Formats: sequence, structure tokens, C-alpha cells
Amino acid sequence: MSSALRYDPSAALSLLDSGSLESLTEKLNAARAETLADVDLFESGGKVPAVKEPLDAGFINFPRQLLDEYEADASGSQLGRIIATAERLRADVDRVVLLGIGGSYMGARALFEALCHPYHNELSRAARNEVPRVSFEGNNVDNDALSALLGMLPNSPDCPRELTDRWATVVISKSGGTLETALAFRLMRQSIEGYYGAGSDELRRMIVPVTGEVGKLRSITDEQKYASHFPIPDGIGGRFSIFTAVGLLPAAILGLDIKALLQGAADMTDLFRTAPVGKNPVLDYTGVCHLFENQGAKIRLLSTWGKKLEAAGLWYDQLLSESLGKEEKGATPITVVNTRDLHSRGQQHQEGRRDKLITNVIVESTSAPDVTVPRFASDQDGLNKYAGKTVSDVLSAAIQGTNEAYAGVNRPTANLLMLAVTEHTMGQFFQMLMLATVVEGRLIGINPYGQPGVEAYKQNTMRILGED
Repeated sequence: MSSALRYDPSAALSLLDSGSLESLTEKLNAARAETLADVDLFESGGKVPAVKEPLDAGFINFPRQLLDEYEADASGSQLGRIIATAERLRADVDRVVLLGIGGSYMGARALFEALCHPYHNELSRAARNEVPRVSFEGNNVDNDALSALLGMLPNSPDCPRELTDRWATVVISKSGGTLETALAFRLMRQSIEGYYGAGSDELRRMIVPVTGEVGKLRSITDEQKYASHFPIPDGIGGRFSIFTAVGLLPAAILGLDIKALLQGAADMTDLFRTAPVGKNPVLDYTGVCHLFENQGAKIRLLSTWGKKLEAAGLWYDQLLSESLGKEEKGATPITVVNTRDLHSRGQQHQEGRRDKLITNVIVESTSAPDVTVPRFASDQDGLNKYAGKTVSDVLSAAIQGTNEAYAGVNRPTANLLMLAVTEHTMGQFFQMLMLATVVEGRLIGINPYGQPGVEAYKQNTMRILGED
């Protein structure tokens, strides 16, 4: 099976002191088998052993399930309803405020930055293809940011009602009890109810919750009778939820092809199931990371060459940290953007501690036409020697030069290559890293699901807020 996403670890593997990817074949195949057996157990509804609780394996087959449901009943399927709601919002408003934190935010932000115009919100509505502006909130406790956004939004019936003034909010929280998002939603509710009228039919169309079947946000949804709402399925944890309505609804609002996104994920799952070690991006990435961690590379750098994949890297930071940072194990993920960060972190990567494995994420074609370096009659900056070359030529030289520099001092690098940044390729990218994280958990004996370590700060915060 061909893939628009390829993993090439040859440069890193050439530096191994001992061991090889082939030496891990039996263990990697066993971890894959366990991962797939977990899916069967989850879908059968059988009794889950205590050591496997929680078992949030639902994300693995979910993209294919959504596509199959859509094929059988386009308008009645969840995917069809997501598309219809997104079309309605695109027609009715010019700004959508997306509220969520962690897995309820980072996937949507990654899709926005990867697949939309870099200056989307600054374009005219026509230049945005009638797609609303998007604002992200509820992902932090930041008085000034919240206040600034609220100050921009119409909040009373006397405010203008032209299409370019109208706004809606999508609130994403499985429980509805996460403080950052719940606080932002309360403030947004106050503002949006002031604009459209509390309890009005128009208001009910302008608030779209994505939440669990039970919880505080579900109770608000039922009480207020919002016109559209979507579930976050049980058995799919927040950081694995990008292919549920959590990621799909924001993507559809942005006019992205969410069917192609899901197809990319489904294709990667098929490749994961069938391809052998050496031709399987999931198993190969897992194996290489494991080999180098055993040799001291406990920092895992995802080096994105270009700005548009920075948020995707930050999404992966959460995925790896929450999944494997348990029992005093787990590599530390760091996302860098090059060439930008070569001027801040490059020195450390070149000559610092030998505790890093660098994975370059390289996009092989640009989304926009190549920009060419012009020739000036006066050459004070000395760049005429590069006249006629493109910005892509400069980036390619920087990638090659940087990796040659690292190889020259035996610093391990691997390449994750994308033909282009498209919905299909990004679907492959996200599913590959989610599957690899689960496989690595099974390989090292860590349950990759659940995040018990984030509960302590939440409980302490609530206690302190409740003190007189």
C-alpha cells in the first residue's frame, strides 16, 4: 500500500552503537498484536483487565466507521450532520469562537494552521471563500486575552447585525467541568446571549457543544435545547479525539475536506495492520525511538521545517507526554520550527548533551507558488548570487546543510517526509503518531491511555478557589 507519508530513519540507524530495527521485529509485532487485540476487546464490550483500564482504543477504527456510516446514509450519519452544521455556520456568521483545552483544542488548532491560509483571519470574507474567522479560547487562564476577545464580540441587541458582525461559538469538553473551558464558556454565553437574546431560537443555533453523553456541558445542552450538538464517544480519550467531532467540526467549519482527512487516517491504520517492520511507518518510528531512548536519547525533537506544522508538533507534545510520561518513564517531546529555531536551539542540538533524537518533518512541495529571489542592480546585501533560486531552494539547502552538520558530529536524525500538506496526508500523520504512541506504550509496559498525573493540580486549584 502506497503512502503520501514516508519515514526514513537511515541516517539515525547508521549511528547505532548496538541493536538494529530488525532486532526489534518480534517485540514490535507483539506490541502491534496487543494493540489490535485491545481494539477487538474494546469493540466486543468484553471485560477489560484492571491493568488495562482505561482502554481508550476506540480511536483506531473510528475513522473507517465514520466513513462507512456516511457511505450508507450521507445525510443521517454523524459525518453528514457535522458537514451540514458547518455549512450552516459558514453561511450565518463571520467568526466562530472555538472553546477547548488540551485534546479538545490542540487538534483543531493543528488542522487550522496546517491547512488554512497562514493569515486566514486577516483576509476578507471573499478571500476566505466565505469561511468564518476562527478564534481559539478556553485553552488557558489569561484575563487579558479573554478580555480582548470579549471586547471584539458584539454583546447586545443594539450591536450591528450584518453578516460580518455575527458570531457563533463551538464549545468542546467531554465533561464540561474543565475549569479553563467552563470559565470561558460562561463568559461567552453571557456575551452571545446578550447579542442574540437568551433563550431565542437564533441563539440556540449559534452555540454548538461537542461533549460526552453525561456531564455538566451535556446538562446545559439539554436544558438550553441547542439546535446542534455532537458527542465525544466513550473509549476515545481527549488527545486521541482529533477524528471525532472534536477535530472534524472545526475542520468542516473551515471548509476542509474532512472525508479526505478520515481517509488518510483509515489508510494509515490499514498500513499499520499489514505492513512488515521496515515498511511500516508506525512500527519503524516506534522502534527507532525505542532504540535511541535505550542509548540515552530521552529527548525527542520533532523538527518541523516551516511554520504551518508547529501546532501539529505541539499536538504531538501533548500526545506523547500524557500517554507515556508515567512511572518515571517516557521520552520528553519538544517541537522546533526550522530554520527559525536554528538561531536559538541549534547550538545545543549541535554541541550539547547527546540526549536527543531529531525527527525532521519535511514537506516536499509547497502549497503556494514558489517565490523567486530577485536580482537588484545594487547588490549591497550580496544576494545576487542566489538570484533565480526559490525560497524552497534555500530551505532545501538549509535542511541538507543542517543534517550534514549533525551527521558530522554523530547526532542522530530521521526524516518524516510528506509529499504535500493536504487533508489526506495530515490524516495519515496524526493517525501514525497516535498508533505509534500506543504501540510504544505496549512495548515498554505502560498503559498509553488515561492521564492520572494531571488530576492533582486540578484538585488543588479547585480547593484553593473554594477557600474563603
